[in-house]
Amino acid sequence: MMQLSDPGLERWFEVHVDAIRNEVQGVARVSAVDRNSCMIRNEQGEIPAELSGKFLFNVESSVDLPCVGDWVAAQYHNDGTSAIIHGLFPRKTFLRRKCAGTEVDYQMIAANIDIAFILQSCHFDFNLARLNRYLVMAADGHVEPIVILTKTDLISNAELQEKLAAVREAGITSRVITLSNLTGSGFDEFRRVLQPGRTYCLLGSSGVGKTTLINRLAGRDDLNTKAVSGTGEGTHTTTRRQLFVLDEGVMFIDTPGMRELGLLGASEGINKGFEDIIELSMACRYADCSHTMESGCAVLAAIESGELSRGRYAGYLKLRKESEYHELSYLGKRKKDRAFGRYVKTVKKDMKRWDG
Repeated sequence: MMQLSDPGLERWFEVHVDAIRNEVQGVARVSAVDRNSCMIRNEQGEIPAELSGKFLFNVESSVDLPCVGDWVAAQYHNDGTSAIIHGLFPRKTFLRRKCAGTEVDYQMIAANIDIAFILQSCHFDFNLARLNRYLVMAADGHVEPIVILTKTDLISNAELQEKLAAVREAGITSRVITLSNLTGSGFDEFRRVLQPGRTYCLLGSSGVGKTTLINRLAGRDDLNTKAVSGTGEGTHTTTRRQLFVLDEGVMFIDTPGMRELGLLGASEGINKGFEDIIELSMACRYADCSHTMESGCAVLAAIESGELSRGRYAGYLKLRKESEYHELSYLGKRKKDRAFGRYVKTVKKDMKRWDG
């Protein structure tokens, strides 16, 4: 059971209550989303909810639709067994990415998260470039990241130390916890991070142990997992993003593994994720230095001196270029969408005038 006075409905949200809901509506939290319907949690439990027609009419972008972790204003029906969502509270934090494939739009992953646990297996999944993408995504949404290296039982201690050194050498300064769901090593350190009333999100590729970790925390096997493959890696289990409330009031959002982690308009997150490069750029001769060919570029000088690795520099340029390219495409698309929306409203007004 979730007490709204405790697990996340803080003063930050309370200031918006009067503006978002009216006296016949209650406050609930989105626990799962399926197109235009949701599951929401309140003090009594979890119930299905639909979006009101007025809410859908005012939506200008997919970003404006509820996602897992959102707080909403809901009106209850059928003795509290179903609900209609009328309003969405502003998000304190969020996780989002570019939609998979060729579509240039945002896909919301989760909202109002305190800490994002970014899981990578020490075996075949270990990938610093992908880890940087997750860290940028967390920074873009003002979410604190903690890196979890799982399946430490599959490698030697010497190999584990090499991976930890590689993380630090890549300029990643986030906290790192090493963990094995099989032996329990590192689990106590992980559990000490958790606090009642706070929301945590598990991010990572398929099979890195996200669902197994939640089951271990809950002390039961409520969520289905699959046996490891012949390589020792897990296989994909989670099929949708979902909010779980553990007995202690700790809240977790489990997410499916993401094959693509494209960045869109994430310049702020990139700057936070590459603070060492941003700090170096303060000494560049030109304020608008692109750090690619200019004389007097402190970033290029740091590469030549060995202070900055070429790999980290290349990763920074790649993510920045990708984010800026997609943002330009997105802004163009939004401009066309708004122009079309104005056209439709004009046609509707003309039709009413003709009918009159």
